Amino acid sequence: MHEDELREAFEGWLARRKPEFGELKLGAFEMPQSGFSAKTVFVPAHYLEHGQSRETKVVLRMESPEPAIYPKQAPDLDVEIDVQYRAMEALHRTGAVPLAPLIGYEADPQILGTPFFAMEFIGGHVMIENPPYTEAGFFAEASPARRREIISEGLSLVAQFHTIDWQEAGFEWLLGPGEEGSLLRQLQIWEDYANRELQGRVHPTLALAFRWLAHHAPADLTAGLSWGDSRPGNIIFGDDRPLCITDFENIAVAPVGIDLGWWLMFDRSQHEAVGIERLEGEPSREEQREIYARAAGIATPDTQWFEIFAGARYAAIVVRVMNRLVERGDMPADHNIWIENPAADTLQQLLDVFEITDA
Repeated sequence: MHEDELREAFEGWLARRKPEFGELKLGAFEMPQSGFSAKTVFVPAHYLEHGQSRETKVVLRMESPEPAIYPKQAPDLDVEIDVQYRAMEALHRTGAVPLAPLIGYEADPQILGTPFFAMEFIGGHVMIENPPYTEAGFFAEASPARRREIISEGLSLVAQFHTIDWQEAGFEWLLGPGEEGSLLRQLQIWEDYANRELQGRVHPTLALAFRWLAHHAPADLTAGLSWGDSRPGNIIFGDDRPLCITDFENIAVAPVGIDLGWWLMFDRSQHEAVGIERLEGEPSREEQREIYARAAGIATPDTQWFEIFAGARYAAIVVRVMNRLVERGDMPADHNIWIENPAADTLQQLLDVFEITDA
């Protein structure tokens, strides 16, 4: 469907969902970034309210026709944006974390050619990852004191997310029949996913990581609600506070240490893994563990297992993304980026730092 046709169809749908938007007209679609999960589009909107001309912006997220980037948490969760929208609806009801206001979900593919949902646009600062936020952007340009505040605010949000009771909030749909939100279940989901995407290829770093993880998994951890993609780049910051958290395609009922491990692994990916020194004011990872612990009201956690698990997940996701590029015809089938990439480098660095070997 051509952009003009998409805009006309979305304009009609939005007018029905937002009748208070009189004489609604949409501007040209803005593509903030080409991603590998749902397609995100920013859509300027002009309308009349009580006779006054208004302008706003709407976020449109459209399902990709390709299989989801992340593994399914339950058998019937096939539509990635449906998972996101259901999660955001439930999170909104808790009032526990800041979110973009939702406009609506549409499952009928006849309207835009694929399922989609819309939400209000939240303006603010985002910590980009390419180039690393430690090298360019508002975080690199912030004062040392503000840098520390930003990381502390983000970790406090992660801790606040973990106060959500997944059962009271109605997230049982993230588990298959008779399943529990155990750590071993997550490990199995991700190892199966990695093996499927490797398609028989050998990834020694990833294989070593999964062997170690299976033999050293912490036992008897309580299931909570895991954000699934808890990193600075998924928080929209205002000048003095976080405004919104985003991206819940990989939300899960699982031990919440997974999220802190993911956060710390991404910290490494933006520093040591790319040869960038920590900026003045940035808390070290040990300090970040302590910041999270204070916010969560717990003892400072040991995150070694969770950081390695995060590195394994990250490396497996890159294999999946590279497979998709081959399927699209954008990458030759005999490339080696699936195994030689920053995610695999981050995982190898973690294995080296923690002295993980088969010995």
